[in-house]
Amino acid sequence: MVATAYQGPAVESLWWKSYENPCELEGNLFRKIKDLSKGLPIVQARDGTKNGEEAYADKAVRKIANSYIRPRWQKHISRILTREKDIDAIIIFTVPLNHFGGLPTFIREKHSIPVIYYDGDVPASLPTFQGFQSGFKIYQGADITEYDAFISNSKGGAAELEKLGAKNVCTIYWGADPDLFSPLNCEQDIDVFFYGHGHEYRQDWIDSMITEPSKKLSNHRFAIRGTGFDIDLGETERLPYASVSKLREYCCRSKINLNITRKAHASVYASSSARIFELASMGCCIVSNPVEGLEEWFEVGKELIIVNGVDEVVERYKWLLSHDRERQCIGKHARECVLKRHAYRDRATQLIGIVNSLLKQ
Repeated sequence: MVATAYQGPAVESLWWKSYENPCELEGNLFRKIKDLSKGLPIVQARDGTKNGEEAYADKAVRKIANSYIRPRWQKHISRILTREKDIDAIIIFTVPLNHFGGLPTFIREKHSIPVIYYDGDVPASLPTFQGFQSGFKIYQGADITEYDAFISNSKGGAAELEKLGAKNVCTIYWGADPDLFSPLNCEQDIDVFFYGHGHEYRQDWIDSMITEPSKKLSNHRFAIRGTGFDIDLGETERLPYASVSKLREYCCRSKINLNITRKAHASVYASSSARIFELASMGCCIVSNPVEGLEEWFEVGKELIIVNGVDEVVERYKWLLSHDRERQCIGKHARECVLKRHAYRDRATQLIGIVNSLLKQ
């Protein structure tokens, strides 16, 4: 395993060999410019679309990336492949496709190595959903037919990727490391808990599952840990943003853990995100908003609970908080499901199978 980062410094690990980011300085400068531009008024493009859907700024960024950044990455990857010699395949993880135009073709022709693209944020990243919430677009102007295979986290998003020209489209769901995300034996002093980043595209469910219930059940402790929640959360306590180990503690201290999925992922069949698998791996009792295809991963009623509106939410919370044994059984069954089907070792086996199938072609 060899890894090189597109944004930020090299990521050191015991599990792979790291190479530097050849454009770290340029990436940091671009990020600062993006941060400074937050809050500026949205500009209308000539065709009436909002800025970000191939508006002038996006086209300029693409042009700079492909004329200056991509050639440097081309040389960088070629040097790595020449030095390492025994690489079987290259997997590009959610780096902007439209920054790497021509790179897969170059690698395949010069080094005879298959190039796989892995998009872990389908469908939110797709043009039909206007790209990422940040406004960043990765597909516009890209030729995804260059890639030998395309992997995403969404079963329902496969058809859209094929329409865009992707070949050998495969689905690998998110999962969890059951050794890292394991139960803690601690006092459960939090009744209802949620962690995440931002309220965008899930505001209604935050209101229905956190804000309003915290007011109606004011004798219970509601808590949230995350960023981007500068909204009314009712009687909910905001916990300090801390390390992953502290997050694990928060979850295990909570009697009920919430899975509140954004509209894009919730509306496209079996579009996975990591949270639900992490919570299940820790043996948490999960209450979720409706998610299309959730039954692909867990058995509703046995391994988690789905709610459909604020009145049902309140009644479910009351019942679960007053039935300790039943609540704990739900968490126990959820962890058993992860151990059987959703550990990252299972996902790694899938990934190896995809690479092997390409090598046989």
